[in-house]
Parts: sequence; structure tokens; C-alpha cells
Amino acid sequence: MTKGSVPTTRVSPYSYAAGRLRLLDQRLLPHQEAFLDCESAAQTAEAIRSLAVRGAPLIGVAAAYGLCAEARRVVARVPDDLDVALALGAERLVSSRPTAVNLAWAVGRMRAVAEASSGRDAGERILMLEAEAHRIAEEDRLACLTIGRLGAAWLRARWTGLAGTPTVLTHCNAGALATAGIGTALGVVRALAAEGPIAILADETRPFLQGARLTAWELREDGLDVVLLPDVAAASLIARGRVQGVVVGADRIAANGDVANKVGTYGLALAARAHGVPFVVAAPTTTIDLATPDGASIPIEERDGKEVVTLPLPGGGSVALAPEGVGALYPAFDVTPAALVDAIVTELGISEPPHARTLARFVPP
Repeated sequence: MTKGSVPTTRVSPYSYAAGRLRLLDQRLLPHQEAFLDCESAAQTAEAIRSLAVRGAPLIGVAAAYGLCAEARRVVARVPDDLDVALALGAERLVSSRPTAVNLAWAVGRMRAVAEASSGRDAGERILMLEAEAHRIAEEDRLACLTIGRLGAAWLRARWTGLAGTPTVLTHCNAGALATAGIGTALGVVRALAAEGPIAILADETRPFLQGARLTAWELREDGLDVVLLPDVAAASLIARGRVQGVVVGADRIAANGDVANKVGTYGLALAARAHGVPFVVAAPTTTIDLATPDGASIPIEERDGKEVVTLPLPGGGSVALAPEGVGALYPAFDVTPAALVDAIVTELGISEPPHARTLARFVPP
């Protein structure tokens, strides 16, 4: 990127055409770039559940296209079963991952189109569903651009007078692999990099290693230098003044501003607050859930402990990281209290504490 340019990305994690959703299998990165072909809601739900596709905005987009694929599959076989198939497919998709609210939101939009088109020709209904899925994806792409621009400006304003190159730390992956655009947290990073020099630190993000495998891969694809950091080292670097901003994404934001994100985010927020470092959450308004009053009400997905005690190998299989018979607890997300979040950057503007009133304006009832 050249200074002052519009941030872009060469990363394209999905495509859709004529009932086939192609998803970049993120489980294989960075060693292999392979795609999954999903031609039903069930296949799409399994791709979401297994983390082949992930990131709150992107799984919403994938679910929307998954219902389009389901519609074409059913109409080609038993056209009269379309409404039943869409209802069952929607239920399966929503249950594939419980924490990210974008998933249910996107499926809800698709269900509304299906219901509004009831009684029309099946081919016309499919085109209406596909048009809505395209709109969902395009809205997310544009939202990422705005979030990047607003978040970069907010951080730059707080770095006025800073000597040297600022360092931004991010956790998990909230980039082009998690959205339909340049990313949310990484959208901010990309916008900062387009304006001038920055240093980028990425937590490796155990146990799925989203930072090491995904964030590092996509930033390198776009020609941006990134340095990996063991998760447990982040707090000490923040304390030593090595970090000037923390930017993360979100899977759900409650009405009061509590934020659910990849486990490990809460600890970063505590360290950032203790040492006066700005802590920023970047997310589209689709991630705000006014029906969830606070973080205690957010369902936290608990994944199989095997993901903690084993390490998948690039060629298949896995290697044990702990003695046989040792179990593991893996809450996939944690909740950062609203009071620790200095800014929630959305495509409609920036919320600063107290967040509840601003978030309610962003998402009308």
C-alpha cells in the first residue's frame, strides 16, 4: 500500500455461483489453499461448525449463501418442499455456532425474503434470495471500509505527539478471512498502514492459532509486515510501553456495550486499561444485539477440549500436546466489560463509554 491509498486486500475467502458456495478452508492455512464446495445448508453449517469458515460477519454471509444453495438444491429435486427445506436449513445454520449474532441476523433476513416471496414462481424466489445474499455481502464489504477509516482516525488522534512508529496489537483474526471485505480490526490496521508507518503485533491465539495461521497469512498476502506474539506475552509488552493500541473484533456486543470476542480478549483489555493504552473494538452494527442486555446473557460456546490437547498436522492427523487421558476446558470466547472498551467502531460511527445510549441509536428497535 502507498501512503494515503484506499486500503484493499487480495484475500478472497468465498465465492458463490449458481447454487455452489466455495469457501477457502481456513483449517488448512497457511500450508494449503484449498476450497470447500457447499451445495446445501447442511454442508454450509458443517463448514461453519468445523471452523473451515469463521469470523462473525463472514459466517453470516456464508449462511445467507448456504440458504441460496439449499434453495437451488431442493427446487431441482422436489420444488414443493422449498419452504420446509429453507426452514430446516435455517435452523441448522443458526445452531452451528451460538455466540456470533451475525449468523442468526443474516439467516433472519433470508427467512424474511423467503416468507415475503411465498406463492411466487420457484425460480423467481431463488433469484430474490440470491439478491438478498449479495446485498448482505456488499453491505459488509462497505461497512469494513468505513470501520477501517473511522477506527484509524480515532487512533491517530490519540497518537498526536507520539514519537516513533506506533505499534498496534490484535488478537484472533478479524480481517479479510472473517468478513466480506478488508476486515473489522484488520480493516483498521490496513487503513492505518495506508496512512503511514505502523508496526503490527498479532497474538498467536491459542488453541486454533487464528493469529499465527490466519492473521499472519493474510497480512503477508497484502504485503504488510506482522510480528507474532505468544498470547501470554501480550500483557508484559503492554506494560513496557511496547504497544500503543489494541484493536480487536467482536462476535456479539450486548446492549450495554459488553463485548464477546475470542477468549483472551478480556485479559488484553485489563492490561490496556492498567497501562493507559487505547482498547478498540471494531465491528459492524450487525454484531450489536440489543436483545442481549449484558455480557452475562451472551451464550459462550464451549468447544471440544480435544482442540486444546492436540495439534492438527498439515498433512492430516494430529499430535498430542498433553499426556493421554488429560482433559481440557475450552470456552471459545470471553466477555470484556463495556467499561474497559475505549471505543466501539462501527460503520455508523464510534461509541465511547458509556456505550448503551450510543449503541441503541446505532441499532433502532
